[in-house]
Amino acid sequence: MANGQLIFALDPKDEPKVRHLLRLLASIVPWVKIGFQAFTVLGSKCFEELEELKYKVFLDLKFHDIPNTVARDVANMTKRGAQMINMHASGGFDMMHAAKKSADISAAEKGIESPTLLGVTILTSMYEQDFQTYFASRRKLIEQAVYFAEQAKAAGLDGVCASPLEIEPIRKACGDDFIIVTPGIRPEWAAQGDQRRFTTPAEAIKRGANYIVVGRPILEATDPVKATKKILAEISKA
Repeated sequence: MANGQLIFALDPKDEPKVRHLLRLLASIVPWVKIGFQAFTVLGSKCFEELEELKYKVFLDLKFHDIPNTVARDVANMTKRGAQMINMHASGGFDMMHAAKKSADISAAEKGIESPTLLGVTILTSMYEQDFQTYFASRRKLIEQAVYFAEQAKAAGLDGVCASPLEIEPIRKACGDDFIIVTPGIRPEWAAQGDQRRFTTPAEAIKRGANYIVVGRPILEATDPVKATKKILAEISKA
């Protein structure tokens, strides 16, 4: 279903508006993404609140640290109820592998399903020229994204967060069962913002995304419900 593929990115500027939007969209969108800003505003208590509203939680804290630290944090967030968790694939194989192991152990101890674990490839705010300048890489940006995806799969992760422009090569390299979550989604009627490598919702789904993440086009809309339904209609046409 279209609504099952849409993740609402919660990026709050004020707490009352956030809680209003969550109640407003609960019957329309099953997934909500909690990033740094939302986690700072709402705190870990948000898990209980989101569970009451029947949301599935994608915890977008992009963990990146030594393997032991990331494994501990992923274990804690698994026990709190996050159904999807990401980490920077640049943290390396050992870090991702340790996170996967700790998530599985924590889920088994609590008698719940293991969360979907994702490696973040290259941020969607970055251009090819930026990538080459900042990292002095011999690879092109798209080649590095695929490399990170392959590393994530080898480490046992379920998928990646990647620009919609890298979906097809990642899918070719990692297979049909590999989950691809795409930020950098902008409906035709929405402003680009700080995204650089982006597509429309329909195009991302056509390319093979399992989930798309949309925030500001909904958060900043005069009518968030109408905006969400327009996005779902675009997905349905894909």
